[in-house]
Amino acid sequence: MSEADASIEADVFARNCSSREALQNATSRWGILALAALAEGDYRFNALRRRVDGVSERMLSQTLHTLERDGLVVRTVLESIPPKVEYSLTPLGRGVAEQLTSLIELMQSNLPAVLAARAEHDAR
Repeated sequence: MSEADASIEADVFARNCSSREALQNATSRWGILALAALAEGDYRFNALRRRVDGVSERMLSQTLHTLERDGLVVRTVLESIPPKVEYSLTPLGRGVAEQLTSLIELMQSNLPAVLAARAEHDAR
């Protein structure tokens, strides 16, 4: 990292801060699910698409490309006939995925409270 890079302070609340874009990419609808799935292990594209139920091929491809650009995911072309592609997390991606997985687990374990709050809100 250059001296200039080390002096950059990230502030996600600042409109033009690059950290905001990276956060949005990681926590997008499909980004969070792709990262959480890859925390389970490496996936080939179609297996990952099956794991992240409901994502289109195009959206998953775009999401993985964006996460790769941000340094969270690595795309590896495997030497085989036909060639196969596998996706895995970088060390940074693993750290982000751990945090996102904790958030997912928190939401899943509190789903009854969320559903009760929704019902109470909708009844008003």
